[in-house]
Amino acid sequence: MQHVIPCHAGVVVMAVFMCLFLYLQLCSFWGDPAAAAGGLDEVQIEVLFIPEDCTRKSRRGDLMNAHYDGYLAEDGTKFYCSRSDKAGHPQWFIVGVGQIIRGLDLGMMGMCAGEKRKITIPPSLAFGEKGKDPLIPPNATVTFEVEVYSVSRGPRSKEGFMEIDLDMDRSLSKDEVRKHLKQSYEKDGRQQEEKFYDAIIADLFSKSDNDGDGEISAKEYNVYQHDEF
Repeated sequence: MQHVIPCHAGVVVMAVFMCLFLYLQLCSFWGDPAAAAGGLDEVQIEVLFIPEDCTRKSRRGDLMNAHYDGYLAEDGTKFYCSRSDKAGHPQWFIVGVGQIIRGLDLGMMGMCAGEKRKITIPPSLAFGEKGKDPLIPPNATVTFEVEVYSVSRGPRSKEGFMEIDLDMDRSLSKDEVRKHLKQSYEKDGRQQEEKFYDAIIADLFSKSDNDGDGEISAKEYNVYQHDEF
């Protein structure tokens, strides 16, 4: 699972929800991340920009919203751009749990909203000996230019569920999700059209509402089973 950043100026959105939403989208493009040994010392990080207020930094399990462009380090060929893929929306994912390639999981730790990094990743922590047809050849070192829009507590936690479950019935309705998304996206004064939320909610429920009852239960919500409900 991987995502990239928009190539045209996108709307900076802050949201505290959505993990499976991006999880499955990322997987659809990248497939399973390389399960290789290695660590942060093998990933090269260049900080391109860091905001003055950088107190909330990403940790394992945090929900991140970011755009990123992927390049082949050898010749600079761009193989992915989130600004042009999947309608150009910034990508949502949970960092540190294998939803993106290992090198990005490592290289995006400790980032804050507004920060930009250039992350160079060796083959063992990227796409390995097989590469990723047809764009990424075998044993390719890759580079990602990443811009982070939001860092928040992972939504698939007990606390995250309780924030959205306004009537405390241990399930999330579409109205509750819509209200939560609106509060998160529009807290900086920006307004979104209703169809913007319709698309997100439709995608989210199609992937999380496994029994098709129109609500997301605590069990369906807690994908990683990190907490006891």
